[in-house]
Amino acid sequence: MHQTDTSIFEKLKAEFSPIELDVQNESHMHGGNALDSHYKVIIVSADFEGKRLLARHRLVNACLAEELENQVHALAIHTYTESEWMQADNKAPLSPNCMGGSKAE
Repeated sequence: MHQTDTSIFEKLKAEFSPIELDVQNESHMHGGNALDSHYKVIIVSADFEGKRLLARHRLVNACLAEELENQVHALAIHTYTESEWMQADNKAPLSPNCMGGSKAE
């Protein structure tokens, strides 16, 4: 795990006390040399009960403001309540293949 991976994981764990937390470094799927530039997070937490998607994403973005301001270029956020996660069969959507930068050529 890279330092950024660990930082993201620990911050989300402390902030949301998740039932499920998965931090995926997807930088290898994108152009460029950055090792810590693209992430996908899947968070299942009671903290999301009664909150709309935008409010959930704002909470996650606020928690990771330092990383987003510095090394992280893109963050795919998948937030669920426990019942939503069960309805989704404990699976988040797959990330699409990158078509930007040098990958599109």
